[in-house]
Amino acid sequence: MPGTNTRKRNTLAILVGGGPAPGINGVISASTIEAVNRGIDVIGIREGFRWLAEGDTDHIEKLTIANTSRIHNTGGSVIGISRANPTSSPERMRNTVRGLAALGVKYLITIGGDGTMFLASEVEKAGRGRFKVAHVPKTIDNNIPLPGYIPTFGFETARHIGTELVHYLMEDAKTTNRWFLVVTMGRKTGHLALGIGKAAGATITLIPEQFGKGKISLRNITAILEGSIIKRLASGREDGVAILAEGLTEKLDEEELKNLNDLSRDEFGRIRLSEVDLGQLLKQETMKSLAEKGIEARIVDKTIGYELRSAPPIPFDAKYTRDLGYSAVKYLLNGGSGALITTQRGKMVPVKFHEIIDPVLNRPRIRYVDIETESYEVAEKYMIKLRKDDLTDKKKLRALAKTANMKPGDFKKYFSGMV
Repeated sequence: MPGTNTRKRNTLAILVGGGPAPGINGVISASTIEAVNRGIDVIGIREGFRWLAEGDTDHIEKLTIANTSRIHNTGGSVIGISRANPTSSPERMRNTVRGLAALGVKYLITIGGDGTMFLASEVEKAGRGRFKVAHVPKTIDNNIPLPGYIPTFGFETARHIGTELVHYLMEDAKTTNRWFLVVTMGRKTGHLALGIGKAAGATITLIPEQFGKGKISLRNITAILEGSIIKRLASGREDGVAILAEGLTEKLDEEELKNLNDLSRDEFGRIRLSEVDLGQLLKQETMKSLAEKGIEARIVDKTIGYELRSAPPIPFDAKYTRDLGYSAVKYLLNGGSGALITTQRGKMVPVKFHEIIDPVLNRPRIRYVDIETESYEVAEKYMIKLRKDDLTDKKKLRALAKTANMKPGDFKKYFSGMV
């Protein structure tokens, strides 16, 4: 009809990669609302890059204000999620780029952790300007190096819920006179473990960063836990809760584990560290070592993580993700591309991919816990663990050695390497 506006509308696509984190739906909601209000069509690409990489463009969902406006307080991801990798072959990358072009995508928002951010940067390069890309950082690990120690979305909710769970375990431990070894998610870093341990007031928290860059001796970790249990016993308490970051597993000395049974091995006989049950391993080794000293300890191992990832966001993350989703759309529609979206002091601050991706290793840099801060110092000072003065103060040393059924000299020699 004469006078009808037939101009083709631009399309924004949203996809989610990696693992779940509270607040994903908040980003989807805010991005959709802002894009639609600016005259942009929005589609959700289901299950991350999975189907696109296979050349399938049918797994999409039209997103509207009507079907996204109230999802920001819900957990999970309304468009699914996956760890599919389009960079695993040239064909999969070509499929991904062609699929986005076939869907008429001009703008792409990826939601994910450091791995998805890297994929987003590679897809943008392969697109050669055909579409603009912005990445919104999510991970309960909190290991993306955002400026000013800004948290990644999902972390605060995971810490909040994790802290509540540990509170319950602490009460159970006190009631039943037992110890809990609680392993939390955190593949390479200890942000979540330390955040939970510090907020809950756990007896002790162990993270990879406190052991430096080298390998960790299983005996050293066991001795630290033993020391905490013995010190607690010496004060008249049989209970406690230790928080352990799962990232400790990747730093274990494999040579030391060779003689242990029931560990999964690959076709070359090497231990699969990713499949090591850290809590069960440390429980067994700690109980065994304590038993050799005549101490019968009741220890339960518990892993928390999956309970945290798809939970509804607390108000912090619900608000935070709405800011991020809005800012991502604003950045793209203003001509920006190839950046991680952050908000600092209430303002959008995009960080270019090349500023975060290591050019030598060709992978995102990782934010580790800085143990040279007062924040870590507070956490460490309030833990119940053996310290130097426990071994140098004769009165303390005698009391601890008596609890461990050891001579003071033997006790000092046994534990001196871990304090």
